[in-house]
Amino acid sequence: MGWAGRRIVAAVAAVGVAATAGVIAYRVLAPAEVSTPARGDYPARSVAAPGVTGRLPVAPLIVDGRLRVYAAPRQVYADQPVDGRSRRTPYWSFRRWPASLDAVVTSGTTVVSRWSDGQLVALDARTGRVAWRADGPEPAAERATRRTGTAVVWRPGGLAVSRTADGRHVVVSSGDGEVSAVDLADGGQLWRAAVGSGCREPVGSGSGGRLLTVDDCDGPAVVEFRDAATGVVTARWRPPDAGGELTATLLGCEPDGVGCAALRTAGPGDASAQGWLLGSAEPVQAPVLDGSATELVDGTAVSVVDGVLVGRAAPGGAERWRAEVGPGRVIAVQPGRVHVLTEANELVTLDPTTGERLSGFVLDIGSDGIGWAPGDAYAADGFVVVERLRRPVDPDADDQRYYLTPEALIVAAT
Repeated sequence: MGWAGRRIVAAVAAVGVAATAGVIAYRVLAPAEVSTPARGDYPARSVAAPGVTGRLPVAPLIVDGRLRVYAAPRQVYADQPVDGRSRRTPYWSFRRWPASLDAVVTSGTTVVSRWSDGQLVALDARTGRVAWRADGPEPAAERATRRTGTAVVWRPGGLAVSRTADGRHVVVSSGDGEVSAVDLADGGQLWRAAVGSGCREPVGSGSGGRLLTVDDCDGPAVVEFRDAATGVVTARWRPPDAGGELTATLLGCEPDGVGCAALRTAGPGDASAQGWLLGSAEPVQAPVLDGSATELVDGTAVSVVDGVLVGRAAPGGAERWRAEVGPGRVIAVQPGRVHVLTEANELVTLDPTTGERLSGFVLDIGSDGIGWAPGDAYAADGFVVVERLRRPVDPDADDQRYYLTPEALIVAAT
């Protein structure tokens, strides 16, 4: 073969190598989804005796009392049983590439995930199969989260489930300059609305089918109320004597975050936070909910005062009961339960209606001990999950120093 022939062969070979490399690169980098549905039967609800049940490396959402749902950078997945001592092989899994997972919310047996490209993907928790997909606004910024992922599943800003006045459930997502809503049942688009860029902070779902947003786009901050069914702004409200800046926190919410009964407003770093009851009209001041340490559950405001848990009627503030719990704080609430964590890391659970003590035990497992500080906490379906942080707590430390152990979350049945 002559010199020219060898050049042709070399050129053909180079083209072949480039084509092969291109195919490999496409397979690796091209947008892709991997859905691995459940192979076994939907598990029975767990009925665990009160006590510590296990520890986990990442934060779960408890769904239907049967599954634990987790978030990873590009994956949402579930395991079971709920009272398993450690994380198990996934019951089902859903992955996307190259989008990253931004937030996860649940309602009934529907798990809704929001991704960095704005897409919403709803999964049937019973099977792990995709129920529907919908487009929404892209997140305004990349979510900052630590190893446990609590910001994605327990504080999913920009994604919420709401309920309309006629009882329909909707999924609301907000991004930079836009908010939109789809029907939870099928993902059908309900409405989209343009909003100010970077100056509206979604709060969540109030009672009467209304969405709440803090708006500081033009002048002092106000709370904006928007109809969940239509997206129409129905009212704008500002607490009397409020300063130029405003934060708002919803209280007394149902398990999936809908129908919240009250609102607490405060200025930045303001210790004298004010409580307000929500209805179909303007918020009504409720001093019984003042102060950041007070929670609302089943119509009762609860807080620890000098080692005593006190339950007061909301509205009105009349004392309903009191119970000795020792120094500590209300760390979480859920329908039918108030959870207090004492300074000795004992979890005490009481009935919010009567103050009756339902259970009490130290949050300890294995050789981990109780020399830790609580971080984020979550409660659902009779379970409580608490982050354990290394003392002294250093918020600027890396994850290895920040958390007590690699399995930093302790799970308990109450």
